[in-house]
Amino acid sequence: MAAGPCGVCETVTLMAYVILIVIIAVVALSGGGWLLFLRPRRGRSVTAPSGPPAAVSGTSAAASGEDAADQAGGKPAPATGVLEAERPPPSAGRMVRLRARLARSQGSVGTALLNLLSRDRLDDETWDEIEEVLITADVGVGPARAMVDDLRTKVKVLGVRGTDEVRGLLRAELLTQLGDEDRSLRTTPHGGVPAVVLMVGVNGTGKTTTCGKLARALIGDGETVLLGAADTFRAAAADQLQTWGERVGAKTVRADRDGADPASVAFEAVTEGIETGVDAVIIDTAGRLHTKVGLMDELGKVKRVVEKKAPVDEVLLVLDATTGQNGLRQARVFAEVVDVTGIVLTKLDGTAKGGIVIAVQREIGVPVKLVGLGEGPDDLAPFDPAVFVDAILG
Repeated sequence: MAAGPCGVCETVTLMAYVILIVIIAVVALSGGGWLLFLRPRRGRSVTAPSGPPAAVSGTSAAASGEDAADQAGGKPAPATGVLEAERPPPSAGRMVRLRARLARSQGSVGTALLNLLSRDRLDDETWDEIEEVLITADVGVGPARAMVDDLRTKVKVLGVRGTDEVRGLLRAELLTQLGDEDRSLRTTPHGGVPAVVLMVGVNGTGKTTTCGKLARALIGDGETVLLGAADTFRAAAADQLQTWGERVGAKTVRADRDGADPASVAFEAVTEGIETGVDAVIIDTAGRLHTKVGLMDELGKVKRVVEKKAPVDEVLLVLDATTGQNGLRQARVFAEVVDVTGIVLTKLDGTAKGGIVIAVQREIGVPVKLVGLGEGPDDLAPFDPAVFVDAILG
């Protein structure tokens, strides 16, 4: 049955409405709807990635993002929006600049010693008090007794009494106990290979942070650095190290999964360092519990595997200065597994007692080379015995 005039009119009107709606939708999308696709999600920042880290699986490293793109037939477009690497200040003079922090935490020990030694009469009871102050300051029983014997003899022979004389005598004794060992870091390339620094220590001592701070200090001194994230057992350890590296422009070689073989990662890091011609490779290792024989043996394996590629120039043991005598036990066990060449004492600006510097050196026979004097990125300083003693004595 044919539609009437009214039906035709209604059909035409309906079609006109549909066409009008379609036109409005097209105009809206072309004029401003595209903003919906570019607007970032609330609570998220949009930044270009700096590129995936070098990955290690088994005994070989996977290709980096750039290599993978080359294999796919083209180079990746340069990243945009990446934070430029910082230019750290040189490490020279850091401990002098940070002396006030050290003095705040160590000054009470020096004050107590000076007050005792300045008494009009130095009897046996006073010398016992001096020994007690030294032991309380984590110097250790043996070193404390040796210091008291030396001071007692010198005071008796020289007849020292004035404040300045007592201070000079105590300063000389402390410097003698600290020794004059070579505290320089071997971070200069040699024989066509970079210097290799192995960082060891128990979790919680600031080991990974120390790796990052050391890389920052070396780059500030004009050296080039590559980081190896061989702590494959602690969650986010590699991410933490890579973040430190990105801040100063140091590449990080890391595993592509948690629990990978740390020796393999360390080996690949040294290989990459040789190929790229950097000055130093700093390898972060897992924080072994010094009571676990198997884990400590694995640390020895890391060093042996690395030495198949290049000699290990420095093995730095990171100790928390606030742990006192427990830190000495850790030092003893680590020294038995790997040949420790230097000590890094962290948190020396807090509740730590300065005597730990003397005690740990006597315990394992290697010098303190670096000290952490704060939480800032530039608060890792080369250890200077004279600055340290002057800060203690005020």
